Amino acid sequence: MARSSTVLLLIDFMNFMDFDSARRLAPHALRAATRTRMLKHRLHRSGVPAIYANDNFGRWESDFSAIIETCVSRGGASRKLAEIIAPAPEDRSVLKPRHSAFFGTPLEFLLDDLGTKRLVITGIATDSCVMLTASDAFVRGYRLWVPSDCVAAESPQFSRAALAHMARVSKASIAPSSTPVNVAFKASAN
Repeated sequence: MARSSTVLLLIDFMNFMDFDSARRLAPHALRAATRTRMLKHRLHRSGVPAIYANDNFGRWESDFSAIIETCVSRGGASRKLAEIIAPAPEDRSVLKPRHSAFFGTPLEFLLDDLGTKRLVITGIATDSCVMLTASDAFVRGYRLWVPSDCVAAESPQFSRAALAHMARVSKASIAPSSTPVNVAFKASAN
């Protein structure tokens, strides 16, 4: 993988959707995945690599391809998400045991090898894994863009509150995905 000062992180889009609030999250997650797919294609054309950071769902022996296969086999929103935002062969992945993509994963080493300074963070859920990843990225000195239309929570209110928190505390830009990359990062105060 070539060095890149900017990296796209896709958080938990490969999701079993088997938890109590999945029905409420699903329509928002599908919209965020669709917007993220468009952003991913645009960033790829500019040479920005993508890294999927995904829950391991307590399956320590699994790998990312097994997670994707399980999502597809489950059908419903799980399958739709996997189809909308399926990884390309050149994409990388890390499996995470907890909420933050940094906790207990090699993500920091991978980003260091790439020479990354700026992260575009997308995924689900805005008020959980996305926000905690953004917080961990901020304390590590990364500049952040969390496109407001590329993240999802159980409700729009939860998402808006989490985005406001990330903008205030983690100095993240929350400009929508249609924003040019350099403009979005100019809005980031980190």
